[in-house]
Amino acid sequence: MEVSRIRALRGPNLWSRNTAIEAIVTCADAECAIDEQLPDFDARLRARFPQIGRLRPEGHDGVLSIAHVLQNAALALQAHAGCPVAFGRTAATVEPGVFQVVVEYSEEDVGRLAVALARQLLEAALADAPFDVADALAQLRALDEDLRLGPSTGSIVQAAVARNIPYRRLTQGSMVQFGWGRRQRRIQAAETDATSAIAESIAQDKDLTKMLLDAAGVPVPMGRTVSDAEGAWNAARELGGPVVVKPRDGSQGRGVAVNVETREQVHAAYEAAVGISSEVMVERYIPGHDFRLLVVGNSLVAAARRDPPQVTGDGRHTIRQLVEQLNADPLRGDGHATSLTKIRFDDIALATLKKQGYEADSVPAAGTLVALRHNANLSTGGAATDVTDDVHPELAARAVTAARTVGLDICGVDVVAETVHLPLEDQRGGVVEVNAAPGLRMHLNPSFGKGRAVGEAIIASMFAEGEDGRIPVVAVAGTNGKTTTVRLTAHLLATAGLHVGMTNSDGVYVGRQCIDTGDCSGPRSARRILAHPGVDAAVFETARGGILREGLAFDRCDVAIVTNLGMGDHLGLGYISTVEDLAVVKRVIVQYVHAGGTAVLNATDPMVADMASACPGSVAFFSNDPNHPLIATHRAQGHRVVYRDGPRIVAALGHEEVSIALSGIPLTHNGAIAFQVDNTMAAIAAAWSLGLAWPAIRQGLATFNSDAQTVPGRFNLFDYRGATVIADYGHNPDAIQALVQAVEALPARRRSVVISGAGDRRDEDLRRQTEILGEAFDEVVLYEDQCQRGRADGEVLALLRAGLAGARRARRVEEIRGEFLAIDTALARLSPGDLCLVLVDQVDEALAHLARRVSV
Repeated sequence: MEVSRIRALRGPNLWSRNTAIEAIVTCADAECAIDEQLPDFDARLRARFPQIGRLRPEGHDGVLSIAHVLQNAALALQAHAGCPVAFGRTAATVEPGVFQVVVEYSEEDVGRLAVALARQLLEAALADAPFDVADALAQLRALDEDLRLGPSTGSIVQAAVARNIPYRRLTQGSMVQFGWGRRQRRIQAAETDATSAIAESIAQDKDLTKMLLDAAGVPVPMGRTVSDAEGAWNAARELGGPVVVKPRDGSQGRGVAVNVETREQVHAAYEAAVGISSEVMVERYIPGHDFRLLVVGNSLVAAARRDPPQVTGDGRHTIRQLVEQLNADPLRGDGHATSLTKIRFDDIALATLKKQGYEADSVPAAGTLVALRHNANLSTGGAATDVTDDVHPELAARAVTAARTVGLDICGVDVVAETVHLPLEDQRGGVVEVNAAPGLRMHLNPSFGKGRAVGEAIIASMFAEGEDGRIPVVAVAGTNGKTTTVRLTAHLLATAGLHVGMTNSDGVYVGRQCIDTGDCSGPRSARRILAHPGVDAAVFETARGGILREGLAFDRCDVAIVTNLGMGDHLGLGYISTVEDLAVVKRVIVQYVHAGGTAVLNATDPMVADMASACPGSVAFFSNDPNHPLIATHRAQGHRVVYRDGPRIVAALGHEEVSIALSGIPLTHNGAIAFQVDNTMAAIAAAWSLGLAWPAIRQGLATFNSDAQTVPGRFNLFDYRGATVIADYGHNPDAIQALVQAVEALPARRRSVVISGAGDRRDEDLRRQTEILGEAFDEVVLYEDQCQRGRADGEVLALLRAGLAGARRARRVEEIRGEFLAIDTALARLSPGDLCLVLVDQVDEALAHLARRVSV
């Protein structure tokens, strides 16, 4: 068994909407039918991993290969490590013994590790070698705990998902983006992009916080900042009675000592606090319970009583042993990923024990409560009891005032009081601390009482009711016409007043600014647009390669356009061998149109039209044939159609029609360029489906030109000394056929063509291109392009020449080394009234070269 080409599918993909690891698995002959060829494999595998369950994936009733078992083993390892995954798929490829194995993951690195460990497990079973499944599960569990979102951030993300708000982790930490473009918001743990840096700075400064709260009428304990241990003792004596010693800018209860009285205790507490902050505060100790009140916006949304970490004696075990027993609880972890934190058995714990007359190895009597700390932070091992419903309205109002005084939109207000049933003033309670980025664990999963929907409250404060943070997204797929359709659709949206982000095979654009160049038709470029804060709408060219490599950049789109499939392109790559295979890939964007969205489909291409059944939303068909049966039927059923009717394009819905003259659409050259008419109809249907007003659509169509600046390499016309020169990036038989049809509509005395071929196309596709051209052009100039893409030198030219072997029209064929030299050779032979089609390879460079030659 060999496992190769491991990919992470990070969005909806060919297999499902789940994130997944995809691997290519090559099996030996015996491994292709393990039931028959390896009868003892099942027993060996179960001896090493008894929890694996079924070896045969659900729904698979064919011959069982080891690739199928790899799928189930990787899923089972993740499931038993605590990862919530269930989806898997194994598919045979056209190559015998080669399978595509797909395994869902919740964290990418965990999924990759699961596949690697599953492979090791299967190899151990095949070789009858040992395999430590406990260690494998421990590895997965540790990595998952390290990578997955903590409970605070996770609760906010879950609330967003429940409201259909898209999200994306920006780091491996807790920074998350919600929504897209201009409507996006961001959080880091329980801090939002609206949290002021000044407010956070104030919250970290305990002395300043106390001063501001006191000025606002919020009860606070008196105290001051000290700079050394003796100063701390002097402050304690001035306050008279027990005190709290804590770092001035600490967090999570680190270095805080509560209810200290003696000089020795104060000195020890100071040393612990100064290890956290250079400045230490000493303030009056308020007797009572420790409460955390969570304020979101202008409301109290949750409250909990926090109890310090403590153990209960049993008369047999030492305090150290009792702590170890509690820390063995799987609900207690080292960080914030679990609902409880392990109890710290440190110097502060030992000092707290000493104050009660105990040592670490003391054995307390049965039923005796022994505190390990006086402060009740969950981060040091404390527990929480929900008291939200018991909070007095005036106490809640003081908490809100405290948060607003500091300036925090999400705020954890720490209160010490005997009870939350009474106002602070009635019981000499006070606010002892205000916290930015408060932990939410105690409210989500309290030790006692019911959890509170604090994640929902935070999302509700970021997005108004009914808002989902989304911008309109248009995805465009097909064999030909994608880039022009993307550019025209983006132009129509911009004409309507939207700031549009666009990706295509030429680059990434925000408005009129190009922020990246090259083939940017994949999901990484699309994610750049979705993360851009200035974008109102997005239009994405969605190429097959990106879908196969990573999946989609979005979970759903508003409009999916499929221009055509024809004979296909790039066949033979990535196990996509037929046009039917290609249709399955291109259909992915249609499958992820949301229920209120629209798929815009070419009615005259049967495979594209068949995609209508996969669309969860509505369908708009377009066609260059006004009498096409699908157009008539779809319109009769009350759905949108766009079609060409002689010199005009008609958009119809029921009995309503909008007519646009082709003479007013420069891209189509008065309707002479049929494939540009198709691209125009697709863009019109998309804009119409998004609700753009017809005046804006008409204006956009009238102001979109087919020049090298607007649509580089897409039927760009030049005048060269009275001859017509057309530059285009046609690179497959369907594109060549469309170009020939367009060129034949233009008058010419003599026709010539300059062409090369991409080495990653099939032999028959390369030959077919020149077969078509040889019937339509008098002269053919062949050149070898810059990148042969795995072909030997001269191999592509030989295939192109082979396609011209039976040409009836082409009388002159010449081979040239170099694209620019080939262009110059063809231009030198032109006379007024001639026409030359230049099929460019290096689009920008070739167009610039042509522009220079034409301007001479």
